[in-house]
Amino acid sequence: MLDNHDNRNLSDVFKELQEIQQTQTTNARATKAHKNKALFNKFKPRMNFAFRSHIPRINSSYKNSDLKLSHIIVGCGVLIVGLAVIFPKNTSFTQSYAKEETVEKISEYELNRHRLNMQSIISENTDMDRVKEQATEEREVEFKTEYNNNPTLPKGEEIIKQDGIVGKENVTVIKTYENGNFIEETILSKESIIQPTSKLIDVGTSEFLAKHKIHIGDTMYFIDNTNLKKEAGDDKEDVAEIKKYLDVKLLELTSEEWCKVSFDTVEGYVKTSSLTSSYTTPNIIDKNRIQKLLIKVNIDMELNKASGLTLKKYKKIFTGLPKDTNKIFQDNYTAFYNAEKKYNINGIFLASIAIHESGWGTSQIANDKKNLFGYGSYDATPYESSFEFEDYAEGIDTVAKSLVKYYLNPSGTKIYDGETAAAWYYNGPSLKGVNTRYASDPEWHLKVYSYIETLYNRLQS
Repeated sequence: MLDNHDNRNLSDVFKELQEIQQTQTTNARATKAHKNKALFNKFKPRMNFAFRSHIPRINSSYKNSDLKLSHIIVGCGVLIVGLAVIFPKNTSFTQSYAKEETVEKISEYELNRHRLNMQSIISENTDMDRVKEQATEEREVEFKTEYNNNPTLPKGEEIIKQDGIVGKENVTVIKTYENGNFIEETILSKESIIQPTSKLIDVGTSEFLAKHKIHIGDTMYFIDNTNLKKEAGDDKEDVAEIKKYLDVKLLELTSEEWCKVSFDTVEGYVKTSSLTSSYTTPNIIDKNRIQKLLIKVNIDMELNKASGLTLKKYKKIFTGLPKDTNKIFQDNYTAFYNAEKKYNINGIFLASIAIHESGWGTSQIANDKKNLFGYGSYDATPYESSFEFEDYAEGIDTVAKSLVKYYLNPSGTKIYDGETAAAWYYNGPSLKGVNTRYASDPEWHLKVYSYIETLYNRLQS
């Protein structure tokens, strides 16, 4: 019956049980009454016959009115049998009342308002084996992770300052098992063995460092000429002036507006807005290298050393010079570059002499004899005494070797092709030193230097 009514609630079940029990009781009583009536009717004719047979005898005569003992015994037996049939052994008032009382008690139970699946409840609670046991175990205790803001790190970047260490503890528990499967546990007590160590993580908050993708200790570059301050503040004392594109080492970030830097051996404070990085300004490294070269450009610079410029930089310097109307220097920039590499002479200095002596390649000697330097000339007969070359490159190469061997290096210095410097006209490797024996004009070195500055400054354009 349960299989056909799985969705009945508990109150419906109890009502149905009451109805079934009442029906069974009524049917049983009806059946027993019917049986008793049938048995009574079975014996009724005999009883009536017996009584009728005695009535006339009683009326007819007193002698015959006396009942025999056998008749009394038979009558009692019939009476007992009739009572037994009417009231069977399993029928009693006690049982009847007990059943009614049970039904009344069942109806007094609180009604369950939830739908129950009786078959499921019976299946789940059949043959269930529940066991509990107490145990003490050593267990790990997870460490905590703590985050701390760090203004000296790029925003969003994390650095582990301390690794976390797992702790240990003894735990006493009661474990519950059903049918051999672990169900739950109840913790009774805990005893610490080793305390866990927290994991410490620094989280960066500096937007300045994040913007330029740098850290403390990295190299940064000036975007303008800047004064290095003794302390952070616009009104503080100046320590040094630093030209744009030069690099400094970032030592400390005092705020998002000011930082401490180191330039060579000098330390000071500058505004963060005056600095950039190679990430933010990709071509800043090349500009920095050029600026370092320009710093070394001065009237006393040593000319017996290469400029350090690449062939690409030479091309940039000599291409499109406004006064190079015949494009002589533009067409021969590789000759000046090659002379620098072969003879260890500053090629920009060599070209500046050529510009000064030939008037940007417009002199008669330059045009007729491919001689940009007036090489070999004397004041009395400059044109006649000057050397003639097949092309400008040959003249550039010849003058470079002469300057290296006789003007720019002390005697005995190893120079090109295994030779040593003769130093016949050596008075130092500077412009002034060359001016002493190379030109009669005492201002010659200043005029040549002006061209050196002009050429070098083209690197910044």
